[in-house]
Amino acid sequence: MFASILSGNFNPLNIIIYVVVLFTAFPIHEYAHGYAAYKLGDDTAYLQGRLTLNPLAHLDLIGSVCMLLCGFGWAKPVPVNPVRFKKTSMKTGMALVALAGPMSNIIISFISYALYKTFLYLSYMATSEVMFYLTEVMSIICTVNIGLAVFNLIPIPPLDGSRIAFAIIPEKYYFKIMKYEQYVRIGLFALIFLGVLDAPLSFVQNSLFRLFDLLTKFIDILFRSL
Repeated sequence: MFASILSGNFNPLNIIIYVVVLFTAFPIHEYAHGYAAYKLGDDTAYLQGRLTLNPLAHLDLIGSVCMLLCGFGWAKPVPVNPVRFKKTSMKTGMALVALAGPMSNIIISFISYALYKTFLYLSYMATSEVMFYLTEVMSIICTVNIGLAVFNLIPIPPLDGSRIAFAIIPEKYYFKIMKYEQYVRIGLFALIFLGVLDAPLSFVQNSLFRLFDLLTKFIDILFRSL
């Protein structure tokens, strides 16, 4: 799903980039969950010190190591108490909170893609090694954040996509599915390791890349006019 050290890109620069991404992508993702819940009236994350961008408040040791070595990982989930929601129903509120995490990563990936394009043109124009490295950094940041967003939008528990999907299905089916969440989680990991999800995830990620390319055409026009 993500670029990783075990993917054949094992060099000091990539290790540094992966660490930087780890200390930004995951904390921002979890902060977005907590902030969305806070705006809806739930201050649980705030009271537990999780409404912060401090990576130490969010990173999970095993999840961080897995992300660096295997290409996928996780952070400590932000606590959310839907009973405290004041501006929406519990199901709708949970869907909005769940959506906030992946959306934060999509925004980061779009910004990094725009910077990637900019630095790429500058590296060609100035033949700058610094610009080349910045291009590499933005490329990996974009790829990892897209991977994180797309993966979390899969409608399978315990991923964010399941909370979004369950907002539109009857409660009786929702609770039936949640009864088997631990088994579904095991099945999800099996699908990951077997590579079954590679093709559909790649399709969605590539679609996002094409969308980003379309939305940043103004950068192409700008630099080609110089």
